[in-house]
Amino acid sequence: MVQRLDYLSETPSQTAGPYVHIGLAPGAAGFSIFDRELGHDIAGQHAAGERIRVEGTIHDAAGAPLRDALIEVWQANAAGIHAHPDDPRAPEVEDGFRGWGRVLTDFDTGLFGFDTVKPGAVPGPGGRMQAPHLSLWIVARGINLGLHTRMYFAEEAEANAADPVLGLIEQPVRRQTLIAARAAGTPPVHRFDIRLQGAGETVFFDI
Repeated sequence: MVQRLDYLSETPSQTAGPYVHIGLAPGAAGFSIFDRELGHDIAGQHAAGERIRVEGTIHDAAGAPLRDALIEVWQANAAGIHAHPDDPRAPEVEDGFRGWGRVLTDFDTGLFGFDTVKPGAVPGPGGRMQAPHLSLWIVARGINLGLHTRMYFAEEAEANAADPVLGLIEQPVRRQTLIAARAAGTPPVHRFDIRLQGAGETVFFDI
């Protein structure tokens, strides 16, 4: 006998809840489960290119910092190659380069930060080159679905102007929400603040 399931209603959606760190980053939640958690080293020791640091804060609609958010980062290496089997040049990626990381906002200050190498330009749809960028995915309490956005580099003005994804955003002021400011230092720090709602809301992508 086959039981019919078409009468069942859709399961209600839920936010990530307060336990997202236990499942995805247990060390930050005080659980010593793994000797080394995934996502701590994005570029590895042997990656070529300029070493950089990215720092920022995620703000809610009231402007308050989110202190329990988790961010996943994807990027190409300095030559514009992704460490992914769909990239035909993936075998050329340096040993230890993952191009993926997982970081948390500080429970006290809300600040997040990570070290990596500056990515190179990558081919986009139709062969058009995309400006150097980081892809970010954000999850936290109060967010039903993870939010996808990008971080571009202010010093890449020419490449940014020709980027096919940035070009989809009609309002220049909205494009600016995806541009990180560069500050001098060793390594240089790129500041990227994310606003979930309200004035200056960051552009998010439906993918």
